[in-house]
Amino acid sequence: MEQNQMNCLLIAINAKFIHTNLAVRYLKEYAAQQGLKSEFAEFTINNRADYIMNEIYLKKPDMLVFSCYIWNIEIMLDVAREYKKLAPNTVMIFGGPEVSYNSDEFLKKYCFADCVIVGEGEQTFAEILSGKSYAEIYGLTYRLPNGNIKINEPRQPIDMSLLPFAYKEDLSACTEKIIYYESSRGCPFRCSYCLSSIEKGVRYKPLKKVFDELLIFIKNRVRQVKFVDRTFNCSKSHFIPILEFISGNDNGYTNFHFEISADLIDSETLNLLKTMRKGLIQLEIGVQTVNEKTLAEINRTTNLKKLFENVKTIKSFNNIHLHLDLIAGLPFEDYNSFISSFNTVYACRPQQLQLGFLKLLKGSPMLANTQKHGIAYRDKAPYEVLFTSYISYDEMLKLKYVEEMVELYYNSGRFNAVVEYMQQKFSSPFEFFYRLSQFYFGGGYHQRQHSKDAYYTILYDFMLEAFGKIEENFKWLCKFDILCNEKPKKLPEWLNADITADKKYEILDFYSSEDNVKKYLENYIGCEPKWIAKTAHIECFAFNPITGDESAPTVLLFDYSKRDITGRAAVHKIVL
Repeated sequence: MEQNQMNCLLIAINAKFIHTNLAVRYLKEYAAQQGLKSEFAEFTINNRADYIMNEIYLKKPDMLVFSCYIWNIEIMLDVAREYKKLAPNTVMIFGGPEVSYNSDEFLKKYCFADCVIVGEGEQTFAEILSGKSYAEIYGLTYRLPNGNIKINEPRQPIDMSLLPFAYKEDLSACTEKIIYYESSRGCPFRCSYCLSSIEKGVRYKPLKKVFDELLIFIKNRVRQVKFVDRTFNCSKSHFIPILEFISGNDNGYTNFHFEISADLIDSETLNLLKTMRKGLIQLEIGVQTVNEKTLAEINRTTNLKKLFENVKTIKSFNNIHLHLDLIAGLPFEDYNSFISSFNTVYACRPQQLQLGFLKLLKGSPMLANTQKHGIAYRDKAPYEVLFTSYISYDEMLKLKYVEEMVELYYNSGRFNAVVEYMQQKFSSPFEFFYRLSQFYFGGGYHQRQHSKDAYYTILYDFMLEAFGKIEENFKWLCKFDILCNEKPKKLPEWLNADITADKKYEILDFYSSEDNVKKYLENYIGCEPKWIAKTAHIECFAFNPITGDESAPTVLLFDYSKRDITGRAAVHKIVL
């Protein structure tokens, strides 16, 4: 059988079900432009290796191509190893950042692998599929018949205008998933922990091509388009037109995610960002650390003063979801230094604060400095740091526990009001999350499943232990957060703060008013008042839980038919 007649299956194993794999789609569609056929199959790391292997077996591929990253390499290897036993003649090709930087060592170690696509794979994959001799294919490392390993000349980066639109399948199956998209490749910065520091220069897709492709996502009303451009705003002539296009073609639903350098933002960009619909875009900003010595050591050029000024300004617009990142385990950053970084970033009140841990990626310059900084890290992916000369494993473990509390009680968006109230009662935000983590893990709460309400009860028990009493405002704010997320059928027994019970008829009268429904509940126009009462919610609070104003009781209407990007319901202050 000729190679161009092979039944080729590209394998993607994503971290989550809502993710999509951009790489396999690029390979498939680029090859299709050359008249070459292939298919892809997507799984998640939560699928068992046996399930993945069986699904592959049913398709009877002659060639398997594995898209390898730090989050999936172990299960990829397990599937490939066992499948080779079932079908020893299947050609097994590996690609992706997890295998590109040590391709010869990879083939020596894993005898079931036939070749590795090094670097960008679109052209290399198409040439393999066409039946071209391996010896003539740039960017390929392969096993010779005698068992020796041959490393071909590297392939030059592809002209971005040649890339096909990756999502040519029926997008109706992806509307609730995250669509990964790129308008550029490369990064102008040289951060030593990042693989992008190796590639020189930045290449851009033609703007016309970007606009045409984004319009497809917009017309199909996909949930989110996440740009994988390493620094989206590094070229003003590129990113400003894209932002303007997105704003000008807003469908009122699709959200766009960008990773940016906040210190590069100028007044023109701020003015544009200020005009955008709330929820249209979200910005991920890699702060990583506020330790200047650390920033210099990792070759990260950041004007921290300008970064935080711009973050504060964007936050004031109240229309953009902000995602700020920190990395623990960096050179010269000890435990106290990291606490300082955490408190500084937390003070910005981003919607997401990602506390990550340094990973020693294959091919990254940081690997050469592990001895210099006493860095010990895991041998297997994701190669996470265990300790350094500056921070012990005990301290890293404390940060791990804090990170879990930040994910659960801050990033989830389910406890916004009560967490803001609680952390102010401690010496610092970090102290709050640290004390909460010690209570949570010390009490064994991490060892069992909990209902949504139970997480509020854990906060109740924590506050009771920390202060010996529970203030009424704590209960009101818990109630507010619960109602922002859903109309509850039952509340925790201790959550007995209530001044709404005797307002039943006033509430029904409110829903019976056409003017009220038109003003606050446009999605309920024409609905019966009793039905609205069952699906929306009105609650009277002893004070205003949104502003903190305690001068008078406040009545709030929760509209669950409208939610922000974090899932919280639209809330209106009303008068009964």
